Amino acid sequence: MEILNTAQSILTLIDRINAKQGEIHRWLESYEGANELPLYSSVDIRDAGFKAAVVDTNIFPAGFNNLCEHGLEDSQTFIREAINKRVPNCRDILIIAEEHTRNAWYLENIRILQQIIERADFRVRIATFLNVQPVFCEQAKCVELETATGELVKIYCLRRILEDYESGREHFDLIIMNNDLTIGIPEILKNSKVPIYPSIQAGWHSRLKSHHFDHTRDLIYEFSRILDVDPWLFSCLYNAVDDVDINVASDRQKLMDSASDLFCRIKAKYREHHINEKPYIFVKADSGTYGMGVLPIEEPSDILLLNRKSRNKLHVGKNSQVIERYLLQEGVPTIYNIDREVSEVCIYQIENNLIGGFYRSHSSKGQRDNLNARGMEFKKMCPHLSKYGDCGVHHDINIFDIYRILARIAGIAAHREIIQLEATKSDR
Repeated sequence: MEILNTAQSILTLIDRINAKQGEIHRWLESYEGANELPLYSSVDIRDAGFKAAVVDTNIFPAGFNNLCEHGLEDSQTFIREAINKRVPNCRDILIIAEEHTRNAWYLENIRILQQIIERADFRVRIATFLNVQPVFCEQAKCVELETATGELVKIYCLRRILEDYESGREHFDLIIMNNDLTIGIPEILKNSKVPIYPSIQAGWHSRLKSHHFDHTRDLIYEFSRILDVDPWLFSCLYNAVDDVDINVASDRQKLMDSASDLFCRIKAKYREHHINEKPYIFVKADSGTYGMGVLPIEEPSDILLLNRKSRNKLHVGKNSQVIERYLLQEGVPTIYNIDREVSEVCIYQIENNLIGGFYRSHSSKGQRDNLNARGMEFKKMCPHLSKYGDCGVHHDINIFDIYRILARIAGIAAHREIIQLEATKSDR
């Protein structure tokens, strides 16, 4: 394995990928071809200039409203193929959404997802549990809500629509989840006679980021062997720590000890690759999304000194779920600035087929911060490299090739996760 000079590393990696393109794509297709990849996914990638790595993968993505027109058009073909593969002769589809009935941007996301599937020649309804606002279920079978763009979207009460299904008054061939089931699998879905994708076993009630990165690590190792480079150039070092109460001093010490080990490993890599920057890490909830339960740490001792506000941020995640297991992940600073705002890459895929994505930007954050935070903005990227002027932000074709490969690897890793979670569902 050759050690690359920092200043030349990305350029050298691009050259090596171009030279091995055929072998790389045969390798990817060997895992993609015969497998049922995640129905859809979004992949967050950070590019530091000296390395590029996946930092998060979501299999219940909620940003379809941030895709450009070309990506939305491509989505129709890909979703049609993906649905027909799973349920031949499928006609009627139920989307189960999050309960963000007051989040106008989420409503726009779910409206766009419905539009994509309808334009692929399916009949689609949207439902959610409406536990937060049960009065909707009491008063009517559905409610019309206004999205962030002023459009209307009709949301059905899931309990009532499934009761109608059981009695034969409704018919669905497929359920598509756009709800990550953070608080667990509802009883009404556990014995569903209708196929459900993505798998309800892969919600955040059981999925762990560290397990995803275990699978990603194995694949990145194979990919790096093709290029004869250090796998670290395409991945993050990490540790997982279980049974932690962030408000207990002895548990923060336990977290700090693991962070100290991780910092030592990162520093060794920085020395090996002659990188003259200060390492840092992110403390993250090992399960969860929406950027909740995430904090950058510059020194291991910072964990012992967390103030009440920071501890509260790390103590609970989505739906007020208490966090007890943490992922300590190597921080990858981002070199991107879009319109003078610090940015990172987010790729959207349907069965590993590119449908575009966006740059997540934040005017008040730095290169080492978590950008998935209140105040973030989205700059659309075009999936068609020959149509830069048509929609979205211009991106370098060669660098984008690296992002696409990393996103496909993340999709394959997510497939392995789902298979593993499905295999162990009887134990839960």
